[in-house]
Amino acid sequence: MAILVTGSAGFIGFHLCRRLLDRGETVVGLDNLNTYYDPTLKAARLAILEGHAGYRHARIDLADRASVAALFAEMRPTAVINLAAQAGVRYSLECPEAYVDSNIVGFLNILEGCRATAPRHLIYASTSSVYGANTKLPFSVHDHAVHPITLYAATKLANESMAHSYAHLFGVPCTGFRFFTVYGPWGRPDMALFKFADAMLKGEPIDVYGQGKMQRDFTYVDDIVDGLVAAIDRPPSADPTWDARNPDPATSGAPWRVLNLGASRRVELMHYIEVLEAKLGVKARLNLLPMQPGDVARTEADTDTTRAVLDYVPSTTVEVGVGRFVDWYRAYFSV
Repeated sequence: MAILVTGSAGFIGFHLCRRLLDRGETVVGLDNLNTYYDPTLKAARLAILEGHAGYRHARIDLADRASVAALFAEMRPTAVINLAAQAGVRYSLECPEAYVDSNIVGFLNILEGCRATAPRHLIYASTSSVYGANTKLPFSVHDHAVHPITLYAATKLANESMAHSYAHLFGVPCTGFRFFTVYGPWGRPDMALFKFADAMLKGEPIDVYGQGKMQRDFTYVDDIVDGLVAAIDRPPSADPTWDARNPDPATSGAPWRVLNLGASRRVELMHYIEVLEAKLGVKARLNLLPMQPGDVARTEADTDTTRAVLDYVPSTTVEVGVGRFVDWYRAYFSV
């Protein structure tokens, strides 16, 4: 197979590409290596990928319509996995335009490329943030998600709707994965685990929002990749049981579905910090703060449907996952 992975120099994209290359796939990675966070980390990931004979890189901005169309026409991918996006809930309050350019315009270009070349499966990253104002736990794909509380979440919810329209009109098989708080080695510097470790090792205080009482479904990156890889060869078909009078939000009469990818367990932020303290051997100095705009108090994934469709069983505990992150962090930064 020739698999196109967008966001290949990003956190999840890098891990996915390595997994695909290790199993012998041909991978074309698309990434513009933007400066949202330190591009040297992205360059280091990319250098590892380019050490594989089966990898080729396309340094393209997803919003560049002509370049994306030309790449699709040239490679005619067997499958497309779209992980490129402007990420970050809080940054969407500061720079909303970046989210429209990447997450809306860029995703439209992906859909048009799929329409033109007919890959057998389009897989794309959505987010648990689409559940928004919903407080019913665990979050289920069979519940309506129509109240996003950040622009980031709104763009991802728009992606799900856009994908459905292309599945309905043009038969593009689409699976959207709602990721739950992904962490692990090679993670993004703007995410909590990375920021906490950096500050703690420098003897600086860490900002802990929600007084540390927030709960998250922290999901190790390898468990996310397991779900993505399992989905590649299992594109959706039209659901013969789908009832337009009582529509299930997770499936459709078109070849389209959304699935949760999470560990299916809530972990309090303070416990997450305590695990990091134990792995680093450093006591954190806490700067306790209230919730920030756009934050939610708790998340937890209902993965029953994902398990049924993909045999998905996440297995990495926070203790193991944070330990692996710390091992990588110390090695990468020679700490």
